[in-house]
Amino acid sequence: MIRIAVDAMGGDFGPSVTVRACLAFLDSHPEAGVVLVGQPDVLATQAQFPRIQSHPRCQVLAATEVVTMDDPIEVALRRKKDSSMRVAITQVKNGSAQAAVSAGNTGALMAIARYVLKTLEGIDRPAIATQLPNAAGGATTVLDLGANIDCTEDHLFQFAVMGSALVSAIADKPSPTVGLLNIGEEAIKGSEIIKKAGELLRSAAKSGDLNFHGNVEGNDIFKGVVDIVVCDGFVGNVALKASEGLASMIGGFIKAEFSRNIFTKAAAIVAYPVLSAFKNRVDHRRYNGAALLGLRGLVFKSHGSADAFAFERALNRAYDAARNNLLERVQERIAHAAPLLAKAALGPAGATGAEVPVVQADPMPAH
Repeated sequence: MIRIAVDAMGGDFGPSVTVRACLAFLDSHPEAGVVLVGQPDVLATQAQFPRIQSHPRCQVLAATEVVTMDDPIEVALRRKKDSSMRVAITQVKNGSAQAAVSAGNTGALMAIARYVLKTLEGIDRPAIATQLPNAAGGATTVLDLGANIDCTEDHLFQFAVMGSALVSAIADKPSPTVGLLNIGEEAIKGSEIIKKAGELLRSAAKSGDLNFHGNVEGNDIFKGVVDIVVCDGFVGNVALKASEGLASMIGGFIKAEFSRNIFTKAAAIVAYPVLSAFKNRVDHRRYNGAALLGLRGLVFKSHGSADAFAFERALNRAYDAARNNLLERVQERIAHAAPLLAKAALGPAGATGAEVPVVQADPMPAH
């Protein structure tokens, strides 16, 4: 049985969302289990708590503290050692769960996960990866989304290796295509770091470690030109928030058209099925659940403002990753690319074990 450890207290809504989402997840996954971690007195106030407490595939685990959305990383990491977030991640470390999911403070989650689980050999910095819907009818995986603002070419190369393992496991694509986000497709364009990253990626393509497509531009993310787009956390976060704004604009457009005069209302009614389907395609709730890649365990970040539907999607994503042996696949890819990854360990950015990166921006969009 695959068990998912859940930080029941994290996010803007805490147990009012996580408890309902866990029940829905258990109902739809009869072969899965949940370790629900939270403050017993708060959990007990939820109307559906008696049902999940008595569920045969759910274990309720007590935690005395909660990491708030405003807690500095130092407080979350050093002072709140019995937080629901930390206890949930510890379940992955000790083997009681195969993955952990939290909607809590992103910076704290990354710092605690890295401290408790440690990074994989050959990886300097974990990265945050999620999917964005594209025009090809699927989704493009983008990383990093905010964990690493300043990246070297070695870090970008590591992100490409980890992203390839993620898509290979989740989407069942043995050789997913990788694109390097740039201001143009030509290899001579971009900063020195981007140019050097491109050289590493082309070397990896020649050695069979990656299926490198080449440079891609921002609009290519949503065209579905490649399966994976690699960039630093600053650029990735901007792209993510821009896509969120597009989804909100579409929803507002549909609503506005139904409030105009009788002619636009009639046209809107005719077009509603198409508009509604498109709105659902770009609904970020469907793609909720970002993987923290590069750790010695599976951890997924949910949107802080996720509702029960969105949080359940994050649980589904964590379950799929565990079921498809994502961690083992990442390790295999890293081992195969070891000669090239060694550049990162010896490069100017420092060796493995560098200080925990501070997340500069919340990489998860609000609803």
